[in-house]
Amino acid sequence: MAKPTKKHVADIDPNQSVELLKALHILTRDGLLNQDSRRKLKQVYHLFQFIEPMLKTLEEKEQPYRIVDHGAGKSYLGFILYDLFIKHHLHGHVDGIETRAELVASSQALASGAGFSRMGFHHLTVQDAISSNALPQTVEMVTALHACDTATDDAIAFALAKQAEYVVLVPCCQAEVASVLRAKKNETFGKTALSEIWRHPIHTREFGSQITNVLRCLQLESHGYQVTVTELVGWEHAMKNELIIAKKTGQAKHSAKQRMATILNELNLTDLNHRFIGE
Repeated sequence: MAKPTKKHVADIDPNQSVELLKALHILTRDGLLNQDSRRKLKQVYHLFQFIEPMLKTLEEKEQPYRIVDHGAGKSYLGFILYDLFIKHHLHGHVDGIETRAELVASSQALASGAGFSRMGFHHLTVQDAISSNALPQTVEMVTALHACDTATDDAIAFALAKQAEYVVLVPCCQAEVASVLRAKKNETFGKTALSEIWRHPIHTREFGSQITNVLRCLQLESHGYQVTVTELVGWEHAMKNELIIAKKTGQAKHSAKQRMATILNELNLTDLNHRFIGE
């Protein structure tokens, strides 16, 4: 691991609690950043820049609002959102959803020690989170930072069920679609010449990742969201760098569902209809 250097301290937001970053093990006890933590912090700060205008819009309504972070892990995103924005305003509440009980417990302890009274952490699966009484029937924002493989799809399912106004996703390690492409490769060769796109294993992995995110965007559009796709940070900081932002408009695009069905059929991925188009 790279050694901490003093010059990296300049990368810390001046409004950020240094003690919080130490508690999250982003900073060393001496208050320094190593190279790995610097990359991680840079990603979260960039994501905060995208999220902050949404939080301001929600705050202007002067109504309570909930931000639910799926696959929260150590809850870097939730804690930094709270420290930089929520604690300075009146109406926001942050919830972290995580399936590893030890991480939920450590986050609860940290939030309590920091006096972050409008944070909650829940040891729940996504499916359980949808029906849990610990969360309201509707939430205003759903986030998922590097939620691996189908965890991003689970976050989308939660957002749709909770009628979230905003959905902010940085997908990671999408393997499910690639595995179906791989399993049906020989069959698909006789169905479409497009199968040459994923003939080789490295192409299967990369194409599977790309088409997964394409389908996710269409899925969100089909449920009445306006979708923007961009990069989170420069590729030198993270390989998993695609940022999907969706804002609910209430105007569902029926053509998006039709395009999803066409793509799934053309690529011989109809086994995944249930995930993307609910059939």
